[in-house]
Parts: sequence; structure tokens; C-alpha cells
Amino acid sequence: MGDRSTIEWTEATWNPTTGCDRVSSGCDNCYALVLSRRLKAMGVAKYQVDGDPRTSGPGFGLSLHPNALDIPRHWKAPRMVFVNSMSDLFHAKVPLDFVRQVFQVIAETPQHTYQLLTKRARRLRRVASELDWPPNLWMGVSVENEEHLDRVDDLRLVPSAVRFLSCEPLLGPLTGLRLDGIGWVIAGGESGPQHRPVQEQWLVDIRDACSEAGVPFFFKQWGGRSPKAGGRELAGATWDEMPPRLAVTA
Repeated sequence: MGDRSTIEWTEATWNPTTGCDRVSSGCDNCYALVLSRRLKAMGVAKYQVDGDPRTSGPGFGLSLHPNALDIPRHWKAPRMVFVNSMSDLFHAKVPLDFVRQVFQVIAETPQHTYQLLTKRARRLRRVASELDWPPNLWMGVSVENEEHLDRVDDLRLVPSAVRFLSCEPLLGPLTGLRLDGIGWVIAGGESGPQHRPVQEQWLVDIRDACSEAGVPFFFKQWGGRSPKAGGRELAGATWDEMPPRLAVTA
């Protein structure tokens, strides 16, 4: 996967690793798993590794792709880049040295802004001090319900220029959500044939918390059988707020 993306809050995707395993309920209808099966059937080499049968749910095999590391160096125009849309860079099977190589590419391509998202917030916190954090990297965690608010606490301890939350698929209220130290929040409902519906009040509560804390809020979708089925308006408005990008001068 690479170059242009249809994800509303980014412009391109870059996958130096592919593959993942279930870690929580937000993974149950994973779009990446569905897409990986399609790509495997098409014979795409990156997706021929099977998932670990010892895990507690669906997954597809994790692979490192060193030959993909240089891809952003060839993008001349600045762009917003979602790192690992088809994986999790902080998966236990990704060596710390490889994570460092990804961070080095990010640091050496300051014209781009990178968005990195993980559900493995505990490992993120544990290794954060062993990484050099470039100013053009935004680090985020997925939080699908209040059971996983501890991921936000882990994220707060990471020295990223922007720390953000992806509350998608939102599967319950985030009662007790604190936004100190957080610079951006994305929220949205689940899509797909087995989507679990999101309640408007859950979304409104997150939007209001962002407004009170002065944190940019981005409403991605209501979801449904397809990502665009329910549209993108919340309370009669479209919410596309984002943090400012780092200004890079020649």
C-alpha cells in the first residue's frame, strides 16, 4: 500500500511492516484483515504469511519490509502520511531496531508529516525513551471504549510533537476521558457487514470534551455497511479540525 489514500484524515499510506493480531474488541471487524485476505488471494507477496494460530482471534502474519523504507524519500511534494495502515509498528514481533529505522526515515524527510497509530500502548511507553522522536511525527493510540482509556495514560508519557487519539470504531462511551497532553482526537463509527452501531451521545460527549479542552476534533464517519453510508455530519456540521503541520523551510 502506498501513495494516495482515501482515509479522510491523511493523504498517503506507508507500510514498512504488514500484518497484525487481535488485541481488543476494536479489532474484531478489522478492515486491514479483510483487505489482506483479498490481497493474499491476488498473490501479493506481502500478504502470503499466515497469522499466528496461538492468538485469541483473527490476524494476518506480520512481515517486515526493509525495501519499503525508502518510499517516502521519493515523494517530493509534502504530504500527510499514515504509517502502517496495514499493521502496528509496536507489535511485539517488530524489532526495536526496525522501529528506529522507520523513525530515521521520518526524521530525514521533514517535508512530510507522519501519523503513527497503535493499540499496543504499553510497549510504546516502554520503548519511547529508546527512540529519537522527530518533530514531524504525530503519535496516536486507538481507544474504542472506556476499558482502554489506560492507553491514553501511556500515550501522555511519550515525547511526541503531537499526541492523538483514534476513537474509531467507537464501541462505547469514553466516560472519564481526560485530554491533558493530547493534541488531536479522531472519532467515528464502524463500517462493514457486521458493523456495531455508534450512539450519537458518545460522539457528542467526545466533541464537547475536545471543545472544552481546546483540542482539535475530527469526525470521520457514522459508518454502516460502507464507510460513507451514514455520512460525516455530526449535529449538523462537519468536523475536520487538525493540528497545524510543522513548517519546513528549505
